[in-house]
Amino acid sequence: MTGTPKSAPNGELSQVGSTETDPSPGRLSGLDALVSDLFAGSGAAQFGLSLELFTGILERVAAKYLQPDAGEATTREFLSTLHVQELVLARACAAGNDAAWEAFLLRYREPLYEAGVSIANDYGIGRELADSLYADLYGAGSSRGVSPLNSYMGYGSLEGWLRTIMARSFIDRYRSERRLVSLEEESEEGLQFAAPPPQPVASVDPRLEQATDDALKALDAEDRFILASFFLHGRTLAELGKILRLHESTVSRRVQKITASLRKQILRGMMSRGMSRRQADEALQTDVRDLQTNVSARLQENLQETPDQPSYQQKPNTPKAEDDH
Repeated sequence: MTGTPKSAPNGELSQVGSTETDPSPGRLSGLDALVSDLFAGSGAAQFGLSLELFTGILERVAAKYLQPDAGEATTREFLSTLHVQELVLARACAAGNDAAWEAFLLRYREPLYEAGVSIANDYGIGRELADSLYADLYGAGSSRGVSPLNSYMGYGSLEGWLRTIMARSFIDRYRSERRLVSLEEESEEGLQFAAPPPQPVASVDPRLEQATDDALKALDAEDRFILASFFLHGRTLAELGKILRLHESTVSRRVQKITASLRKQILRGMMSRGMSRRQADEALQTDVRDLQTNVSARLQENLQETPDQPSYQQKPNTPKAEDDH
């Protein structure tokens, strides 16, 4: 990874994000103090990014993830979760700012080389992957006008976002070289992809935390027992069937219905807290291990179970998980 693209005259980023759809005006109305604080902590000034342009970037991010009628509190909470330093760096690189590219290389060159080697399980191919990614980002920023970096919205870490692009590139490359051999055939041949290195823990939207906790608390005792037994304790469907005196296929359908219902409840909970459907769907991709909510404890709350018999007391006519129609 060598060289940097040319920046705009005088290093000023006059066209940052200009290719994106203009957001609705006034979305950040009443949040001037917060926006100013985020701007001060973002390091935008060192790349020639004005407060006005920074505000425009936040407007576009908010327009993508928040519902049009999202209130001030919801917008404030959302903006506070953004990785503004990385967001600014990505936009500055996309605009061809020399100082931004230097900062980018200093911060991400070695981590991306390491990630590439881990993904490809080969030193030479891994470094080639990282160099290819940089070349794509660099070339787009300097000549083609629309950089992939403009797609980064600051909702997770920039390093994780770059690693995902590189992993997809490796998969595409492998499929091309193997003439689109199916993944099933690859597995039969014994191919194993190296696991990527652990990503930095991204901040989890508190609305996901709250919606998940509420949905888990709303589960009845039997449903919690089934989920805890299947997902936490590793019981098979057959074992659960014996405990519940149900056929294995019935237990399988119950697990599917409970998880589908739980997903719907979490989605509703996030959307009732101001998330758009798209943002809620993306939030559901969060690794459960990143949640502050103790899912294991919540599922086992008030359950004193043994390997042979659950101790919950099912209330008469307790509603079961709803069908996912």
